[in-house]
This record gives sequence, structure tokens and C-alpha cells, in this order.
Amino acid sequence: MASRISFSGAFSRSLDVVERVGNALPHPASLFAILAVSVALVSWVGTLLDLTAVHPADESVIVTRSLLSQEGIAWIYSNVTENFVRFPPLGYVLVAMIGIGVAEGSGLFSTLIRSLVLNAPKHLITASVVFAGVISHLASEAGYVILIPLGAMIFHALGRHPMAGLAAAFCGVSGGFGANFLIGSVDPILAGLTQSAAQIIEPSMTVSAAVNLYFMFASAMMIVVLGTLITERIVEPRLKDYTGTVEQLPVEEVTPLEKKGLRWAGIAVLALVAALALTIIPEAGLLRNPETGEILHSPFFDGLITGILLFFVVPGLVYGFVTRSVRSDKDVVRYMTKSMSGLAGYIVLVFFAAQFVYFFRYSNLGIILAIHGADFLRSVGLTGIPLILAFVVFSAFVNMFMGSASAKWAILAPVFIPMFMLLGYHPALTQMAFRIGDSVTNVVTPMMSYFALIVTFAQKYDERYGIGTIISTMLPYTFLFWLVWSLLLMAWMLLGLPVGPDGPLSMPPR
Repeated sequence: MASRISFSGAFSRSLDVVERVGNALPHPASLFAILAVSVALVSWVGTLLDLTAVHPADESVIVTRSLLSQEGIAWIYSNVTENFVRFPPLGYVLVAMIGIGVAEGSGLFSTLIRSLVLNAPKHLITASVVFAGVISHLASEAGYVILIPLGAMIFHALGRHPMAGLAAAFCGVSGGFGANFLIGSVDPILAGLTQSAAQIIEPSMTVSAAVNLYFMFASAMMIVVLGTLITERIVEPRLKDYTGTVEQLPVEEVTPLEKKGLRWAGIAVLALVAALALTIIPEAGLLRNPETGEILHSPFFDGLITGILLFFVVPGLVYGFVTRSVRSDKDVVRYMTKSMSGLAGYIVLVFFAAQFVYFFRYSNLGIILAIHGADFLRSVGLTGIPLILAFVVFSAFVNMFMGSASAKWAILAPVFIPMFMLLGYHPALTQMAFRIGDSVTNVVTPMMSYFALIVTFAQKYDERYGIGTIISTMLPYTFLFWLVWSLLLMAWMLLGLPVGPDGPLSMPPR
């Protein structure tokens, strides 16, 4: 008993440390502004210390460029706007959110999630809740706002512990961040950041939003199976019977009109997929590479964000017309506007993140650090699978103190993408390793932006539930997701499988 109390006290104190450190961090936008200024100062010091590196490809000497010199200050003054406008994640997200706004505003997402869960056989309820959580990544916030309280409500209505339903939904939505069956709203953001970082080494490199799709698909199946087993074999038995006083509420059924809307939206998706397929499958397809006839390096994948936009807009419009949630073009514009209005904070963050990334690139600090870092890793023999798994653990640790995935990746990518490229690892693999690490601790870090909301959902069923309750409930998902996901990644690397279209594991080392 004493050892148990000691462990509980130590665990509680460690959570307090995490919370204090996380709360002490500046706002992500302020953090990027501080980092941009820091890069300028370090670049000045680097020129004083004659910080250089030898490029492994052409053996040219790379010198540090000071952002505080006359030339550097002139560059900053004339490129602030250009840095912001050309930053890839900005355009990708704005375009994707226009489509997501239509699908979300018309009610398609909400009805789809409810239908997935309510129509499942009782013995598959847990799996369907986890599956719906994974699918909810197609929208930016639907999973957190709709599915997590719905999961608790469904379990409660079936006489099961509502916290088990909340945990099942939470593990799918947040723990499965690096898994999906389709391309979601976060994929273009991460791909844009990865592309910017990769261009430090190869200026012509492009990174598609689908670059992790194969591995994400396999991961999604793993999350559904493992999340179901953890919920039913570990979490629910530990919770025992629910003894709270909250009345069991009936879950709102999908109406006949909503079912009709879903059917027609499904038909619209099939028609859209067929139409897009006709642009790349035939040899004379309109969106194939006109010179080589390739599919991967073609206008289709170069403009994949347009396909993502259509994937949300077309079924959203069809569903809206059938259910009469879209009656005119004014409704469509209103939904798009509402979706975009929630991006004000993101746009401010991107402004400062863009300055940090391009300051880093201009100064040459990124490539110099990458070359010396790669040399160090070679000298200590940390390469291959151990290196990638170490980066997974590192990403998981950083996630405990900084919740925003895009903010973290904007900081980590300019350092680790070039470094791993020099060691012979493609940016697609590095990005995937980051997503795994970020996913496994998403469900236990109080710094996750929706964590307070999850606590509020839990307290509906018992006011004594707090941060410690959520973390202790979700820890089994963290440990087992990390273990099995790491094994999956090891197997993937040993087999030499690409992680997605135009996403090989390796590239020629420099």
C-alpha cells in the first residue's frame, strides 16, 4: 500500500510539473516571434564565430548569414509579407477549410458520425466509436466537439460506464492523430511544413498531403483494433459499474431525411472518385504528367488540395440540398465563412511561424545544424531503426509540454527533416515518426488544446473527475499505442515499404 501511495504521489507531482511548464510557455504565436528573434541573434553570433559547414554533395563551404547585418535587415524588411504569403501551410489550410465548412455546416459530418455509431451491432459499439474517432479527422473539430460526448452518452444509454465511451472516442480522435483511412484536414498542414523544411536541402522538393497515406491506413486499422481491446479488456473492467446519478438520455436517432441525405452524399462521393480517376487512370488522362505520363509526379498530386476541397464540398452540397440545410448560395457562403472565421488565431500563428522558418533558411543555420547533427549521429552510430524510434520518443516527450501539432512541427521540421535527409531518410518517414510520437501522448497531455473540454465532458457524469482521472484512464492507450505502433513502424522499415505515394523510406544520403 505504501509503495502504491508513493507512486501515486510521484505521478501526481510529475503531472503538476508538466502542467506548470506547459502553462509557463508563451502563446504559440509569441513563441514563434521569440524564436524568429533568437534566430536573428544566433545568426549574428554565428558570423562572429565563423560557423560553417561543408556541403556533403558538392563540398562547397556553407557560411552563416547574419540577419542583423545591413543586407540581412534589408532582406527581413522586404520579405516579411512574402514569407507569410508563400508559406505552404497557409494556402493549404485556407483551401481545405472552405470545403470542410460546407460539409460541417450542412450537417453531413454530424449525421455521418451518429450513423456510424448508432447503426453498429451492440458487440461492435466500441469498435465503431473508435473507428468514428479516426474518421472524424476529416474535419478539424467534429471529433472533439461531437463524438467524444456522444461516445460517453451512447455507453451510458447502453448501461455501460460513460467514461469508457469517452475514452474509446478520445483514443480514436486524439490518440489516432497519425492514423486515418483518408486524407484529413491536418495532412496538408504537416506536408506544407515538411516541404518547407526539405527545401533547405533540395529546393525543388515537393511533399504531397498524401505522403503518409499507406502507413496511416495500416495505422488506422491498428488503432481501431487495439483501441477496442484496451477499452474492453483494460479500461472498462477497471472502471467497474457506473454509480453516478446522471439519467440515461436517449441518443438522437438519424432521421429518414438525414439517411436519404447520406445516401445521396455517398453517391456523390462515388461519382467524384470516378471522375477524378478518369483524369489519371487512362494514359491520356488530363491530370497525368504531360511529358512523362507519370501519375505520382503529375498535376493531380501537385494540386491534391483541390481534390480534397472537392471531396468535402460536393457531398456537403448534395447532403445539404437533400436535407434542405442548404437552400441557396447564401447558405453555402455562410458555412464557408463560419469555417474560415475560426482560423483567425491560426493565421496570426502562421505569420510568425513563417518568419521563423524563412529566417532559419536565410541564415543557413538550418543546413549547418543539420550537417553537424548528421555527422554527430553517424559518429555515435545512431542510425536506422534506433534513430527513428528515438525520434518517436522525442516527439512524444515534446508533446507533453506543447499541444499544437502544427506549432511543434514548425519548430522541429526545419532541424530534423534536413538532418535526416543528410543521413538518407526521406522527409515522409521523418514526418510519420513525428506523427506517431505526437499521437501516443495526445491523450495524456494537459497541454492538448481540447483537454479542458474533455475534463468538462467527464465531469458531467461525476463532478469529482479531473485531469488526474482522464490521464489515469488514458495511460493504457499511450503505452500500448506506443509499443504496437513502434513495432509496426519497425516492420514497415524492415520490409522497405513506402509510407505513402511518393513517400519512400530512404533517399541517397549526402
